Amino acid sequence: MRADFFGPRGDGPDASGYEQAPFGQAADAHLVQHQSTPPVEAGGTRHVSPVRVVRRPWAATFAVAGLVVIGLGVAGIVWAGHTGRPATPVGHSPITPIPAGHYAAAPEAKAQFVPRPTGLVIPAIGVRTTLVRLGLTATGTLQVPGSISLAGWYTGSPRPGAIGSAVIAGHIDSVSGPGVFFRLREMRPGQLIYVQRRNGPMAVFKVTLVRRFLKTKFPTAAVYGPVPNAQLRLITCGGTFDPATGHYLSNVVVFAVLQPATAS
Repeated sequence: MRADFFGPRGDGPDASGYEQAPFGQAADAHLVQHQSTPPVEAGGTRHVSPVRVVRRPWAATFAVAGLVVIGLGVAGIVWAGHTGRPATPVGHSPITPIPAGHYAAAPEAKAQFVPRPTGLVIPAIGVRTTLVRLGLTATGTLQVPGSISLAGWYTGSPRPGAIGSAVIAGHIDSVSGPGVFFRLREMRPGQLIYVQRRNGPMAVFKVTLVRRFLKTKFPTAAVYGPVPNAQLRLITCGGTFDPATGHYLSNVVVFAVLQPATAS
């Protein structure tokens, strides 16, 4: 086969209070019509009419009841405020000690399960193929599929649709004819790539960039490095063919990004 690949090594007072009317006014106004002003003895001492004292037992009753209610209220406040420990001095805040022991780490975000890729369809260049699994060679470069008619997903990369750069590789050709990615260099930004996945919906990617790189200057970080979203890389050989080595001198790389799911 005349194809090889260059890959990696691996945020105041309460309003409810009231003022009692002066003793003997309003509430007992009917007495005023039948009594004259009580006499005043020498020295300014004022005598209270016996009739008024006898006719107003309700005033004494209310006074006694008020004292009882006040006493009960004070006792209730004292009982409710009892905590069994000395009161905190004014101007000092109570100090709560930090509990001893180990602290649990914040739970990590759960990664979303992404099905394994099984097939690849690229209408723009007439590709329809199953996907095999690829690893690395003994020298640390990306393996190639055993057949020129098949493409393969590099298992060291994320699954297509997961966060990161998923990598799919295929041959350009061989002595027997064109390979699965023979027309990969013809792709243009905006075209769509469909990745079929096992027991799951297809992942659809839109092409953003098509580049050719010399294998001696292959941008490993740009192709295989981390990205903040789900992306796809399609890789094959290209450029000048070197008959002395039987290999192409460059790689063609298609960059694509996952498209949002659409309602069916």
